[in-house]
Amino acid sequence: MISMTTLGILGLLALFGLLALRVPVALSMVLVGVVGTILATANRFLLLGMASDQAWARGIKTAMSNLSGETFEAASNYNLLVIPMFVLMGNLAGVSGMSADLFGAAYRWMGHLKGGLASATIAACAGFAALSGSSLAAAITMGRVALPEMKKFNYADSLATGSVAAGGTLGFLIPPSGGMIIYAVLTEQSIGRLFMAGVIPGILMTLLFIGAIYFTVLRKPEAGPSGEKASWPERRDALLAAFPFLAVVGITIGGMYTGFFTPVEASSVGAFLTLVVAIWRRSLNAAALREVILQTVKASATVFMIIIGAFIFIPFMSLTELPSQLVTLMTSLPIGDYGVLLLIILIYMFLGMFLEGIAMLVLTIPVVLPIIAALDFGFDPSMADMKMIWFGIIVVIVLEMGMISPPVGLNVFVVKSIAPGVPMGQIFRGIWPFWFAMALMLILLMIFPQIAIFLPQTMVG
Repeated sequence: MISMTTLGILGLLALFGLLALRVPVALSMVLVGVVGTILATANRFLLLGMASDQAWARGIKTAMSNLSGETFEAASNYNLLVIPMFVLMGNLAGVSGMSADLFGAAYRWMGHLKGGLASATIAACAGFAALSGSSLAAAITMGRVALPEMKKFNYADSLATGSVAAGGTLGFLIPPSGGMIIYAVLTEQSIGRLFMAGVIPGILMTLLFIGAIYFTVLRKPEAGPSGEKASWPERRDALLAAFPFLAVVGITIGGMYTGFFTPVEASSVGAFLTLVVAIWRRSLNAAALREVILQTVKASATVFMIIIGAFIFIPFMSLTELPSQLVTLMTSLPIGDYGVLLLIILIYMFLGMFLEGIAMLVLTIPVVLPIIAALDFGFDPSMADMKMIWFGIIVVIVLEMGMISPPVGLNVFVVKSIAPGVPMGQIFRGIWPFWFAMALMLILLMIFPQIAIFLPQTMVG
């Protein structure tokens, strides 16, 4: 028999060990959750004096019950329909050519400025993020469109690849964000309100990224030469070509904000409208449709497996009482609420150097959430939900920073696959202005929480 706290620490070490061995995140959590629940339950009954065989039988029964029950709960959760629907919407948007239209419009309006092509890439990534909800999809799709153009105008490799890698991270913040959906499920918050909370920070982050490009080019003008200046008719035509994107995003996001759609309904409507655009443009042949369906199923299955793994791992953590002991430890530190928050952010930044964003989210939220719940940060007790939504936006931004942080910045490796001729060191050098822009966004959110909670507070329904 060992203490429950020791068992919890051993469980976390086992989990990180499996991840180090490259066992998939979902399977690692399921394995540790099931075995850990057996051990924790049996250990608890042994401490109460129960016979050994009965204690182990109780442990196995509890673990199997969790495995079947949590799997069914995740798979049958109506609200999680938003995941395959928004993934489908993003895949259809890529097939329909809406991504190219987005870059074309941004390019016509901004390409003639210093660093304009990089700024247009950021704007196009932000737009595509509002359709796909995926940072990797945004980086891959816009990188294939934007990198050849920037190469043609002799952009510095660091600025070109850095803007694509950083712009892709906006898919984790701007709704419909897959990261926000998982955060909402793990914290039992409203998906719609979390989506709305990401709108203003997403816009500000886009502007900060463009500002980072401006200062980079100001310091080194040859890094981002001006592109061709488009005529006003060309700019008008580019906006008209991007109108289907504006319509789909306006209907889905606007419908959620006004309460006309629930998030599930909005995702279905968005996927349907994107399908209509793809059919209208005659870009959806049998081969493309097959690829869209396969990519949607694969991506959705991966996310669902991670959620199931989290649902099995979280009860094990609760049994060990490790989260509650961490709450006591963290809240007793003489550094104040924001000192604790800064410590949590620094831990996230460190973990982000080695772990993928969604994996880090599902691993840490069960431990971190009780700590945040025990602090007030100046929020009224009646605004506990708003505090959790505000913290969710902070977490998402820190996870974005991890996506471009060495040595395992996932978006950097994605960009490297698109631009194999650019050394990895050049790409990492290009991301630092954007990394500091994210840090500035975090500071703004801590000083002005209303940036995140204004829209959720004014939502209808």
